[in-house]
Amino acid sequence: MAEHTEMTDSVDLCAAIAAHAERTPDAPALVWHDTVTTYGELYARAERHRDAVAAWHPLPGEPVGIVAAKSPETVAMILGCLLTGQPFLLPSPALPDDVLANLLAQARCRHVLGDTRGLVPADGVETFPVPGGTSFMLTTSGSTGLPKVVPLGRESVHRFLRWAGETFELKPGTTVLNYAPLSFDLCLLDVWATLAHGGRVVLVDPDQAANGRHLLDLLVRYDVDVVQAVPMFYRLMRDAARGEEALSTVVGHAMFTGDAMPEQLLAQLPRMFPKARLYNIYGCTETNDSFYQEIGELADGASIGRPLPGVKALVVDDDGALVTGAGTGELLVWTPFQTSGYLDRRRFADRFGPHPTGADDLRYFRTGDLVRRDEQGRTVLVGRRDHQVKVRGVAVNTAEVEQVLLRHPEVVEAAVLAESDPVTGRRLVAHVRRLSAGSGNRLNSLTLREHCARRLPRAAVPSVLRIVDAPLPRTSTGKVDRIALANSGKGTEQ
Repeated sequence: MAEHTEMTDSVDLCAAIAAHAERTPDAPALVWHDTVTTYGELYARAERHRDAVAAWHPLPGEPVGIVAAKSPETVAMILGCLLTGQPFLLPSPALPDDVLANLLAQARCRHVLGDTRGLVPADGVETFPVPGGTSFMLTTSGSTGLPKVVPLGRESVHRFLRWAGETFELKPGTTVLNYAPLSFDLCLLDVWATLAHGGRVVLVDPDQAANGRHLLDLLVRYDVDVVQAVPMFYRLMRDAARGEEALSTVVGHAMFTGDAMPEQLLAQLPRMFPKARLYNIYGCTETNDSFYQEIGELADGASIGRPLPGVKALVVDDDGALVTGAGTGELLVWTPFQTSGYLDRRRFADRFGPHPTGADDLRYFRTGDLVRRDEQGRTVLVGRRDHQVKVRGVAVNTAEVEQVLLRHPEVVEAAVLAESDPVTGRRLVAHVRRLSAGSGNRLNSLTLREHCARRLPRAAVPSVLRIVDAPLPRTSTGKVDRIALANSGKGTEQ
C-alpha cells in the first residue's frame, strides 16, 4: 500500500498573491453577496491588517487569534497575519464563548482579530508553545469533546498548494465555489490554493449553506469551474433541482469529502455534472488530503483510492502489527502536508507514532479509520475504531449501520450511537431524518427495521429508532454533532 515519491516543490502563498495583486490588480479574487473584491483590494486590506498586528509588537512566533466568520475581511485578516509571519489560530465563530476562550488561552493568543464578542483568553488554562514555522492553526470538529488545536507548518501548506493547483487546474480565470467554513481545512484548497494560483473564489454565506436553491444559483450564475464540498452540499442541490437533468455543464472538477457519500447520491453525480471529473478525497485535519480517487465507474465510489504523491500509508491490525497485502485494519498515514502533532502534545499523544517495524523515521498519524484493502491495492473505508462496539457480545461498527440506513430511499440523514444498557451492556440508538411529509409515504419504524434486518446481523439492527423531520445537529465543520444527539430527547423513540 505504501506509495512514496518526493514532494518538495511548493507555492509561496504570500508571494503568489502579491504577484497577482501587482500584475492584475483589477482581477476578481473574491465574490461575497454579489460584491467583488479584486486582488488589488484584497492585498491592500491585508497590508492594513499586517500593520495593525505589527503595532501590537508581538513576540517572534506569538500567535494571533482570528475569529473566522466568513467574509472578504476575514480572508484579508488571515493574509495580513501571513504577511507578518505570525502564526494564527482560526477557531470557528460557531463555537461557544467558553470554548473559544479556552482555545485562545491554550495557544497564548493575547490579541484577537475579527472579535465582536469581547473574547478574553480563559484563566487557569494550561498554555503551550507554538512550534516554529507554524502558520495556520486549525481545530478539529469537537464532535466528541473540546476541539484539538492542529498547527500546520508553513512549508506543509505551501506544498499542498502546489499539489492542489496542478491536480485541479487552478489558474487565473478559474472560479472555485467555497462551501466550507474558513476555519475548515477544506479552505486550503477552496480559498488559499485558488488565490495562490490567481483564481476567483465565490464564498458561500453560512446562513445560506442549507439553501439548495441558493447554492445552485451561485453555481450557475458564476460559471463555477471547481467545487469541493461535503456530501450534504450535493444532496441539497439535487433536491433543489428536481426534474433538471444537469445542474452545470461548466464544472470541470467536482470533489466530495469529509463524510461518506450515500450510494444513491453518488450514482446521480455524473448526471448532475456531465462535464466534470468526479473525485472522492480522503483526509483528516491532522494530515490534510492523503488519498483521492477519481470516480470513473460508479463501482469505484466506495474506494478512497490511492495515496497522493509523497504520501505513505500503512494498515495495522488490532495488535498493531503491519498488514501486508490484502487485509483489514486501522489506517496510518504520513503526508508532506501534515501537522507535527497537536498543540497540547499530551492529548492523544498515541495518535502520532513511528512506523510499526521501524522501516523509516517518519511520524505516522493513526487516523482511527478502519479500512479494507484488496489485492489490487484499492482501499475501502469500513468504519471507525471509536465506532466499533460490542452488542450482546457481537462486534458492530456503527458507521456501517449508518450506511445501511442511508440506503433507504426515504432516509436523508442518519447517525447511530451506542448507549449503555443495563441488560445488554450496550444498545444501538439510530437518529434518522426522513424525507419531508409532502414527499409521499412517511417513513416508520416497521419499514426501517425490516430494511435493516435484511442487510445487517441481528445485533447490528438498532434497538431504538428516533425518527425526525428536522436536520440532525452538526458541528461547525459540518459533521454530525454526536454530543448534541446523545443529549437530545428529540424525535420519536420507536
